[in-house]
Amino acid sequence: MRRKTKHGSPSLPSALPCFTTPAARQKIGTLARTLLIALMAAVKLPAGTPPSVIRQLTIFQEPGRFAGWPANHGIWQWGNELLVGFSDASFQPQPPDRHQYDRSRPEQPRLARSLDGGETWTVEAPPSLLPPEQGGAAVSDLPAPMNFRAPGFAMTIRYTDTNRGPSRLWYSIDRGRAWSGPYRFPMLGETGILARTDYLINGSRDAFVFLTASKSNGKEGRVFVARTRDGGLHWNFLAWIGAEPAGFSIMPSSIRLSRRVILTATRVKQDDHRNWIDLYRSGDDGAHWRLLARPVSSTGEHSGNPPQLLRLTGGRLCITYGYRSPPYGIRAVLSADLGRSWSPPFTLRSGAAAWDLGYTRSAQRPDGNIVTVYYFNNAPHTERFLAATIWNPGEK
Repeated sequence: MRRKTKHGSPSLPSALPCFTTPAARQKIGTLARTLLIALMAAVKLPAGTPPSVIRQLTIFQEPGRFAGWPANHGIWQWGNELLVGFSDASFQPQPPDRHQYDRSRPEQPRLARSLDGGETWTVEAPPSLLPPEQGGAAVSDLPAPMNFRAPGFAMTIRYTDTNRGPSRLWYSIDRGRAWSGPYRFPMLGETGILARTDYLINGSRDAFVFLTASKSNGKEGRVFVARTRDGGLHWNFLAWIGAEPAGFSIMPSSIRLSRRVILTATRVKQDDHRNWIDLYRSGDDGAHWRLLARPVSSTGEHSGNPPQLLRLTGGRLCITYGYRSPPYGIRAVLSADLGRSWSPPFTLRSGAAAWDLGYTRSAQRPDGNIVTVYYFNNAPHTERFLAATIWNPGEK
């Protein structure tokens, strides 16, 4: 039977106050926590946020010009200042399975610079970066050691126009405004070295370069790593990265995870239709390598596309690349376990009309967003242009 309060309303049942004891409150709290954990497990709340595209930008697009292949040149970063190289060639319509440029005229080296994290760009053509065939300095031997730790240091290693090399080296100590070179890069006992820019700095005079050599049949290619300990005056072959492939394994992109651990991603061609990206791991500072994973099972047709491997703030890994089968575009994959497993591809840009695209170079800005630079197209037989996607890799 309920009692009336002095205001005439019924009071709580006399048995309820027993739940206000300390033991009762502890029992209720334990039960509530158990129910909450069970509810979260049943609902499976999402972990983190997915990647997202922020904006698309055009860096360089001119009538009569073919802008291409930034992966052949390199990307350098100083905080929000980004510098990326690319080729500026003469546009000329070609059959649909060929690059749309005039092969009788040389590709001219260009640089695109951003001072605001890739939001705006200016294009530069430093005369000191020209090869001798285009009026640049004659090729010579490096006269003095490079200081890889110098403020504003940048280095680029490029193969000549032949299919077997040799390759040449330039370097800068003022963030790519003026370049010293070209300097001869040694053949290291190989019949051909077709270098693109991929290096890791270990100290002021110590660096690795990751290169592509001719295979035993004289064709491109097989990836290896070389090292200098005297600022580039001498280079020594260190190790092959992977066995000699049936097709090719070329265009490495490398990162250091620790003092001993290095990862290198390579562009692999099996045949005209099967192309992918492999990832190799060294646990002894580059002396030996093993295949760790295949982050991208297909990069499309037309010999596929090279990777750009990045280690992101927070420890995840990222690979960007171009996809050369319909739907043509620029893609990325992510790894949260140091490269052992990888996410499904995320599309950074779609809508290309032909396979002739990609060769990405990417950098992560201080704010966590990524700038991915590549060449792209709007129609099969039109000029190619240099573009960028600014995107957020999400959270794990």
